[in-house]
Formats: sequence, C-alpha cells, structure tokens
Amino acid sequence: MELEKMSDFFAARADGYDEHMLYDVEGCKEGYVKMAELLPQDAVQLLDLGCGTGLELDEIFKNKPSINVTGIDLTQAMLDKLKQKHPDKNISLVNANYFDYDFGTNKYDVAVSFQTMHHFSHKDKIKLYSKVFAALKEGGQYIECDYMVIRQEDEDFYYSENKRIRKEQGIPDKEFYHYDTPCTIDNQIKMLSKVGFRIVKMNWRVENTTIIVAQK
Repeated sequence: MELEKMSDFFAARADGYDEHMLYDVEGCKEGYVKMAELLPQDAVQLLDLGCGTGLELDEIFKNKPSINVTGIDLTQAMLDKLKQKHPDKNISLVNANYFDYDFGTNKYDVAVSFQTMHHFSHKDKIKLYSKVFAALKEGGQYIECDYMVIRQEDEDFYYSENKRIRKEQGIPDKEFYHYDTPCTIDNQIKMLSKVGFRIVKMNWRVENTTIIVAQK
C-alpha cells in the first residue's frame, strides 16, 4: 500500500467523510452522541483536536449551542465543511498541526478528540497529552474517542507494519503519513495518567470505537 501524507489523505476524502464515519465505521455514530453526553454540564470553553468536519460538534451543539469552541485540524478542506455547517456558532477554527500549536494554559473546561489519535507514537502522544493537560483548567476533562484494541500483540503488529512500510517507501519518521496504529486501552490509560491526569477511565466502547475520560 502507498501511504499518503496526512493532510492529503483527508483533503481527498473531505466530501464523503461524514457519510463514511457515520455509516461505515462501527460505533462512531453512537460515539458522537455519547461524547456530547459526557461533556461537563458547566463547560463553556472547549478545545477540539482534529475537529475535521465537526461531526462531534454537530452533537455537542445540540446540547450546548452557545459553547465556545477552538477547533484545530491539519486539513483546510475539512475546516471549510465545518464552517459551512455551523456559521452561527462560537467557533474559532485553526488550520494547524496540533502537535505544534500552542493551546495556552488553564484555558479550557474540556478538550476532546474523535478518531484522530490512532496515527501516532506513544512518545508523540505523551507530548501532546502534556500540552492538553496544561491547557485545561483545574478539574477540567479530556475526552478521547478513538480506535483502540485490547491485545498488546495487535498494537505491536500495527506499529511494526507502519515502521516496515515507511522504511520501504523512504518516509522520514517525523513526517505525518496516514496509517492506523491503534493502541491498547491499557496503554492509552497509562499515557494519560503519566502526564498527570488523576482519574482516567474507559467509559464506553462499541467494537473498537472506545471512549476514555481523563480528569485533571
């Protein structure tokens, strides 16, 4: 398989992305609803990492139409779709790599990510989670819905395949190319705990679509 740059992969699929996620990926349709239900009742400021076309925001705005959202995504075509869907909402859209973008400190009541973290190494995730932790107010929550596996051997297989294919195609380690490398639920919990979250629990799961909630 020929790997595509992350931004190119999603730009090419922007038009059919919503239908694919809602109807082809097991658990996602229900996951969007569940994520919205899990948001703290008093949340005012929300950070959405890899917001894409805003499918999770579609549900969140039903419950919290006035919430202030900062949405970050690598693909401008996705952000354009989101803006078209919610022109009247309090959204600040940022076309950036969320690993490099400065989230600020003690700024958000809640941060979310939906099906975006299963492309990265443990090391990269830990760095990102540290930034998310710092950006949250005391008592804030990070809610991650992602493709996760149960067995360590499954995680090891996907990471080794990613490494093999990247080597074959001469792709540098630090460049973002699309390939799924799901982590185990246990490893996700360990990474979030490592950066300082005091309560980290799996909250919901349908097939491999899994929600973890981490409390600062």
